Amino acid sequence: MAVGRLNRRLRQERQSELSVSQLSLLGALLLEGGRARPSVLAARERVSAPSITRALKCLEERDLVTRAADPDDGRQVVVTLSDQGQQVIAEERRRQDQWLAQRLRELSAAEQRTLQEAAEIMRRLAES
Repeated sequence: MAVGRLNRRLRQERQSELSVSQLSLLGALLLEGGRARPSVLAARERVSAPSITRALKCLEERDLVTRAADPDDGRQVVVTLSDQGQQVIAEERRRQDQWLAQRLRELSAAEQRTLQEAAEIMRRLAES
């Protein structure tokens, strides 16, 4: 419950007009190196192909991503994060990081170490 509440609090720092899921999709694309097939993004985000298609269409209309035929397989599509998309995700992360860094500085050294250990455990759980 605490992780969910912290996540909601971090989302409150968001100033983009994009939805949380659209921002998450941009972040997933960034984690894939800025370029991926929609099926890879759907698997990473754990959503259906139609959901990814709709979200990518919205992001493409805002010039945050581009779609092109996969050079290795013309039947497939590759999505690429645009410069503008990179700027949007960087700004949102900067804002959230700034808020969180300030709160972390208010913790004791022992509390900070505990959070580092917990963060590693939560990362492993999230990736399982």
